[in-house]
Amino acid sequence: MQNVQFWGETLRLLVELAATAAFALAGIMEAARKRLDAVGVCVVGFLTAFGGGTLRDLLLDQRPFFWVRHVEMLWGVLALCVLAMLFLRHRHFDLTEKAIQWPDAMGLGLFTATGVHQALLLELPALVAVLMGLITGVFGGVLRDVVCNEIPTAFHDHRPYAVCAFAGGWVYVGLWQADAPGWLALIACVTVTAGLRGLALWRNWQLPAWRT
Repeated sequence: MQNVQFWGETLRLLVELAATAAFALAGIMEAARKRLDAVGVCVVGFLTAFGGGTLRDLLLDQRPFFWVRHVEMLWGVLALCVLAMLFLRHRHFDLTEKAIQWPDAMGLGLFTATGVHQALLLELPALVAVLMGLITGVFGGVLRDVVCNEIPTAFHDHRPYAVCAFAGGWVYVGLWQADAPGWLALIACVTVTAGLRGLALWRNWQLPAWRT
C-alpha cells in the first residue's frame, strides 16, 4: 500500500512539474512576442507557471505553497527563462499566437489534474474539486494576459478553454469515485482536458458570444 501511495505521489509531482514547465514556456513565449525585456520575460514566465497553483493553495489553505515545498521548480523556471531567451534571440524564432496555444493547452490539462487531485485529497465536494482544478488550470494564463495588457484568452477567445478544464475535472472525479487507480484518473484528466482544447483549436470550435 505504501509503495502504491509513493508512486501515486511521484506521478502527481511529475505532472505538476510538467505543468509548471508547460505554462512557464507559454508565458515566456507570450512575453517575447510582446518584446518585453529580460526582467519582464521572467516575471511573466513565473506568473504563468505559479499563478494558478498559488491561488489554489490560498483557497485550500495549503501552506507552504507548492513552489515553496519544491524550490527546484523556481530554479527550473528561472533556467527555462534564460535558455528560452538565448534560444529565441539566436534562432529568431517566429512567435505567433498559434505557437503559444499548444504548450498552453498542455499546461491547462496538467494543472487541472493537480488541482482536482489536491481538493479530493482534502475530501471536498466534487463540484468544489472540479472548480479547484479549473482555477489551477486557468488562472496562470489569466495573469499572463493581464500583465501583457491583453483581455485574457480564457474570456474572449470563444474557443472552449475553461470548459475543457471543467470537463476534464469531472472525468477525474468520476474515476476517483469509481475507485480507479490514481494514475489512471490523472492521465485521463490530462488527456481529456488538453485533448478537448487541442480539438477546439484544430477544428475552430466556437462558444456562443454575447450579442448586442
